[in-house]
Amino acid sequence: PAKQLERLFALIAQWLPLSADAEVSVEVNPLDLTDERAEVLARAGVNRISLGVQSFQDRKLEALDRDHRAIEIEAAVQRANRIAASVGLDLIFAAPEETLAEWRADLAAALATPVQHVSTYGLTLERGTAFGTRQQRGELVPVVEDLQRDMYVAAIEALTEAGFEHYEVSNFARPGHRCRHNENYWLGGSYFAFGPGAARHLAGVRETNHRSTTTYIRRVLAGQSPVAEREELGSEDRARELLVFAMRRLEGIDRNAFRQASGWDVDDLAAGAVAKFERLGLLASHGNRIALTREGLLVSDALWPEFLAP
Repeated sequence: PAKQLERLFALIAQWLPLSADAEVSVEVNPLDLTDERAEVLARAGVNRISLGVQSFQDRKLEALDRDHRAIEIEAAVQRANRIAASVGLDLIFAAPEETLAEWRADLAAALATPVQHVSTYGLTLERGTAFGTRQQRGELVPVVEDLQRDMYVAAIEALTEAGFEHYEVSNFARPGHRCRHNENYWLGGSYFAFGPGAARHLAGVRETNHRSTTTYIRRVLAGQSPVAEREELGSEDRARELLVFAMRRLEGIDRNAFRQASGWDVDDLAAGAVAKFERLGLLASHGNRIALTREGLLVSDALWPEFLAP
């Protein structure tokens, strides 16, 4: 309810006063962004909204178990633009039975909206999830890898041709509209987070809130900690994680900056992996900087385990 949402923001503001130039981001499902809630977000200082649109096609939305339909997206985008300086859309490709033409139609629909940021994610069918269970039962067939690759390339081409900067594996922004939280995250910085399932990273400690909305709200309003999980990594593990996160950025990493930030040299952590992937044309060195190549972008998730392993 909007009244509970407003009270929650008031409690947050008491604990964490915001500077005038702070970026306050909220992720919202399209159906949840009513006029009343939009007003609450505006009064709370929210200036960046990410809408979990996923698709502009009803068949695909139904297959993804989303509760909104295409006709409702335009109103959500309009409400978001009234209160936020930056509005982004999350899109999913490689949904069951999706074709390349359907994905291109989603990209075209996204580009027809007045948004400043687009994130594209390939659907993964993981064991233990609803989609993973349906796959095991033979109820759905995943999109073949070659088609997934073509869909990702189509996103890169369509969005960059429209003036979006491809700045991270899955993220595209108009100039001046990169997500500051994401940039900070990939560079290993500290960050606060509020809400069910939200994750924070402070003083080297990572915590995740309860994912249940009712449990989260009940605990916060009662003055109790909403934290469900807590993790503190050792020095080498933190450095390896930072290496992987930073390498997701198309700018890659600067060796000297990485050493200053982590206390570790890249070659001490992953000299073999770097050399191997350079030989394969998946990484390229530019002076003191290492970055993914275009081919590396297409298979980046397969590279990271070799950077994370001691």
